[in-house]
Amino acid sequence: MDALQLVALVAASTTVAGLARRTPVPAPLLLVAVGLAAAYVPGVPDYTLDPHIVLPLILPPLLYTAAVESSYLDLRANIRPVALLSVGYVLFATVAVGWLAYVLVPELPLTAALVLGAVIAPPDAVAATAIARRLGLPNRITTILQGESLVNDATAITAYKVALAAAVGEGISWAGGLEEFALAAVGGVGVGLLLMVPIHWLRTHLREALLQNTLSLLIPFVAYAAAEEVGASGVLAVVVVGLFLGHKNWQVDFATRLQEEAVWRMVAFVLESAVFALIGLQLPFVVRGLGPYGIGEAAWYAAGVFVFVVVVRFVWVFPATFLPRALSARVRRREQGVDWRGPVIVGWAGMRGVVSLAIAFSIPVVSGDVEFPSRNLVLFLTFTTVIGTLVVQGLTLPPLIRALKLPARDRVQETLAEAQAQSEASRAAEARLDALLADERNALPGPLADRLRTVMERRRNAVWERLGTVNEVTGETADDTYRRLAREMIAAERAVFVELRDARRIDDEMMRTLLRRLDLEEAAAYREEND
Repeated sequence: MDALQLVALVAASTTVAGLARRTPVPAPLLLVAVGLAAAYVPGVPDYTLDPHIVLPLILPPLLYTAAVESSYLDLRANIRPVALLSVGYVLFATVAVGWLAYVLVPELPLTAALVLGAVIAPPDAVAATAIARRLGLPNRITTILQGESLVNDATAITAYKVALAAAVGEGISWAGGLEEFALAAVGGVGVGLLLMVPIHWLRTHLREALLQNTLSLLIPFVAYAAAEEVGASGVLAVVVVGLFLGHKNWQVDFATRLQEEAVWRMVAFVLESAVFALIGLQLPFVVRGLGPYGIGEAAWYAAGVFVFVVVVRFVWVFPATFLPRALSARVRRREQGVDWRGPVIVGWAGMRGVVSLAIAFSIPVVSGDVEFPSRNLVLFLTFTTVIGTLVVQGLTLPPLIRALKLPARDRVQETLAEAQAQSEASRAAEARLDALLADERNALPGPLADRLRTVMERRRNAVWERLGTVNEVTGETADDTYRRLAREMIAAERAVFVELRDARRIDDEMMRTLLRRLDLEEAAAYREEND
């Protein structure tokens, strides 16, 4: 892929992702569909997934952004279901799908079938949680899906390495496989634990937001590479570091947080868009490589594997949900209100994605003097499973969620909790202000002291006003009207600054300084309105 092709891929995929925001179709699904169609358009070059790029260069930043935005406390509270899915289910699916492929496909060795099982075992780290957030699923289900997607790739990659070693005749034993799995897991977590404290120290001691955000961009790649260098799981290292830094993000200065959020949103948007477009664009390459297998024969195998992958997830999810509750009164007390609808959603949300394809493309054609058996068929079955789950499950997940009528997030209760938290914080701020103003070293003119109190009072009342009545004419709350009028005033000020610059009454540097102040005020109003 040359520079022009890369630019074309990024430009086209981000355009499609932007258009998807105006449609009811989730962006990942529209990108895959467009990629499938574009793959056969004359003049579109071949885009082949390179695992040496996807795994070390694309996967780490996507995992890092997901980890930073996840709640460490929520994940800890749901550690049992997350572990059962991200470790237990992936291993179960590896063995179950591998066994089916071994039985279904003639002359496919069991070791090669287990490689296929490991490749398609992990659900996608992006698609399901993106849909979950968009549809407003209950917090617990969203947390479980996010937690699963953070860790399951590490489990699958390790299982793949063990199965691949057996497939190419490296003589690995079950004990050796378990040892490698333990080394990858413990080592990955260990590397993450070693890196997270010094990295956080650097983030809090660098004084320039630009340097801090440069460090932020390097963090996932450093964590991944350091872990892989010692034979550990780079995925787990990135997740551990990301969870810790996200939990401690409040200790970083505000300028860094504002800039970092904008940068990582852009990075994640570009990477996710390109990744899903690349999935669809793989179709010609995969079909051409089928070799001795006919399209009809391979399609039959693909249908069987796809159906079995969907069924196997339900076979695991329901016992994993209800068996611990049946055996433990403590679990029943902690997880009240769990019914059959939650496991149905979690079971149906098992969409596969780019990690499965990247792992499949990393299968060597020849290892030493041993040729990997039926590599092209494994690639085809991986591709069809990824496409099948994304299209079938991805398109039907939203209507399924609506049909099951899961209890929606209580927005009123959330706003009330926000208002109470803001009220407590405002009382603490008021007490602190009184203590500071009592010291003659902090003496302020009356208008400035009143302004501090006014701003504090504004923050305290803003959330409560969202619970109040609305304007009969505009449908806005008083808080909405306040922000709209504030933006209109800011726009008027901004226009004056530009006119003064054009008239040479102020220079460009002064205008940029004045505009930045307005931008920060407008950003604060915009963020409050869209949270």
